[in-house]
Amino acid sequence: MRITKPSYFESFRCIASACPDSCCKEWDVQVDEEKAALYRTLPGSLGDKLRDVLKEEDGETVMTIIDGRCPMWRNDGLCRIQAELGEGALCKTCREFPRLTHDYGDFIEYGLELSCPEAARIILSAPAQMLSEEIPGGEAPEYDGEAMEVLMRTRVTARKILSGTSYSTGETLALLLMYGYQAQGELDGADATVFDPAVSLAEARNLAKPGDTRQMVDFFSELEILTDTWAMRLKAPNPVPWEHRHLLLARYFVDRYWLQAVADYDLVSRVKLTVTSCLMVRNLGGNLLETAQLYSKEIENDIDNIEALLDGAYTSPAFTDDRLLGMLLA
Repeated sequence: MRITKPSYFESFRCIASACPDSCCKEWDVQVDEEKAALYRTLPGSLGDKLRDVLKEEDGETVMTIIDGRCPMWRNDGLCRIQAELGEGALCKTCREFPRLTHDYGDFIEYGLELSCPEAARIILSAPAQMLSEEIPGGEAPEYDGEAMEVLMRTRVTARKILSGTSYSTGETLALLLMYGYQAQGELDGADATVFDPAVSLAEARNLAKPGDTRQMVDFFSELEILTDTWAMRLKAPNPVPWEHRHLLLARYFVDRYWLQAVADYDLVSRVKLTVTSCLMVRNLGGNLLETAQLYSKEIENDIDNIEALLDGAYTSPAFTDDRLLGMLLA
C-alpha cells in the first residue's frame, strides 16, 4: 500500500489555548461508538456531565454544544477529557482533526483541513512536497482503475499549472479552469493531449464575460450558515488583489478533491469548486488566512454546502464558465 502526504503533515501541532478559532466551539461533535460507550460508563462528575450532553441524532451520537461551545472545553482553552483521561480517551473526531484521510483501498492520501487556523497557516505558507512510502497491507480497490489513472496523471498537470510563474494569479486560475475541461474529456475517454497554456489563455479571453461578484455572494448567502461572523462577511464583501497565496489555496483544493471524481466521473464541478472558492475568498477580502479558514469552516465542513456548490457549477448563473473567466481575467 502506498501512503502519500504533504511534507508539512507531520509538523502540525495543535496550539490549543492559543488558537484564534477553536474547533471546540460552534459545532456539535460526532462521537464514535467506542468512545460513546466509554463516556457513558465513566464514573464521577466527568461521566455525569458526558452522559448529560451525549445525544442521539439520525443514528449517530453527538456531543451537543452549550452556549456555542463544547461542554468539555475548559476556560483555560484545554479539553477536560484529555486533561483528565489523556489523549487516548478523545473521540475519533477530536483525536484526528484537522487531519484528513482519503483511503482508496490500495493507497491512502493524508492531508490537513483548512478549517483549522494552524493548519491553514501551514497550508498557505509554502508549497508542499508530496512524500510517499510503501507499507504492507491494503485492500483491493473498488474504484475504476482506468479513471483513477487519468485523474492521477491530470492532477500532476494541474499542480504544474498552479506552480508556474509565467502568468498572473488570475490567469493561472483561468488556465486551471480551462484545463479542467481537457482533463474531463480524457476522463470521458478522449485521447490524452499536451496542454497548451498560451492557446488556452487566448481561448479563455475570448470566452470571458463580465462576472457578477454580488450574484456569487448571494449564492453563498443562501447556503447553511454556521457563524454570525460569516453572515456579516457575506453582507460586506471587500475584494482584494490577487496574490500568490491564492494559488496555494487552489493547490489545497486540487489535492483534496481532484481524485474524488473517480466516484462519479465529474471532474469539472470539482475544478469549478476550486476556482469558485479562490474567487470567493478574494471577493470577501480581509486577511487572506483568516478568510480562507473561515470559508473552509463554513463550506467544507458542511457536506450540504459542498454538494450545493458542486450542483451550482452547472445550475447557477453565478458560476457559468464565461462569468468565472471574466472575474479571473478582469
